[in-house]
Amino acid sequence: MNENKTLGFGTAAIGRPQYINIRQGHYFDGDLEAFKTQGYAVLERAYNLGIRYFDTAPGYGLAEQLLIDWLKTKTDSKIKIATKWGYTYVANFNPDAAIHEVKEHSLKKLNEQWETSKVLIPNLKVYQIHSATFETGVLENDAILNRLAFLKNEFNIDIAITTSGANQIEVIKKALDVSVANEQLFDAFQVTYNILDQSLYELHTELMDQNKTVIIKEAIANGRLFRNERFQNYNKLYAVLEELSEKYNVGIDAVALKFCQQTIKDSIVLSGASNLIHLESNAKVTSFKLSENDIERLKDFAVNTTNYWNERKQLNWN
Repeated sequence: MNENKTLGFGTAAIGRPQYINIRQGHYFDGDLEAFKTQGYAVLERAYNLGIRYFDTAPGYGLAEQLLIDWLKTKTDSKIKIATKWGYTYVANFNPDAAIHEVKEHSLKKLNEQWETSKVLIPNLKVYQIHSATFETGVLENDAILNRLAFLKNEFNIDIAITTSGANQIEVIKKALDVSVANEQLFDAFQVTYNILDQSLYELHTELMDQNKTVIIKEAIANGRLFRNERFQNYNKLYAVLEELSEKYNVGIDAVALKFCQQTIKDSIVLSGASNLIHLESNAKVTSFKLSENDIERLKDFAVNTTNYWNERKQLNWN
């Protein structure tokens, strides 16, 4: 199988049974061993489909350790691992947990999580601040920035941020201005982008001109791109997506992923599949190309960024 350089795999859904999403057909009965076994199977199938970019985090429950163990079965130097620091998973696989994760952008947390994550070397290629925001002050914390610059140079890895929220573009612009020893610190940006939130589009050319890597997450808007009676406001979009799904004989998920690939050139779009069926469906993104007219029709469904994120905040952990 040839390497798929435009589709990556995000491991949040195989590392913990609950995620902010509108899931279809997902069920967790508390059997962690079965959950792990399914996780390994999904990783293996992703690899066999040509995926070589895998994104994980300590905040994703079992996910990072799954990758550490899975990598022991591989000797492929083309496998690229991206992980993060800044969130700790605390739900302990309890679906009724009041709190699922705790955010902490401190030097102590960076050093603590690096000790585990560094085991992923030499496949570890991207090290990310998990959900960088203005509120935590992480982009102005000299101790943290200097530590990241040291890791970058010592281990020859890219340093990156992931972003969420209505002001993610402003956060990226701030990060582009961060330098240590007169060198830009951040090489890559993992950004929420999809048919509904297209705010990244305005900054994409600048990122490409600066030779930055762009990784796209939440390409199906946490499940909101699938027809759902809770979101009657998207009925016209649902109709177009269903039309294109039928036209190209692929799932709506593949149409959504393809939109991201074609509008944000040279990006890596993450599949967030939780099982083999969804992964296979996502992988069909390689089997077709949207027309310019298709793209323009979908672009018209962009929503106000603040409204998008306010709606997202109303979603449950499922």
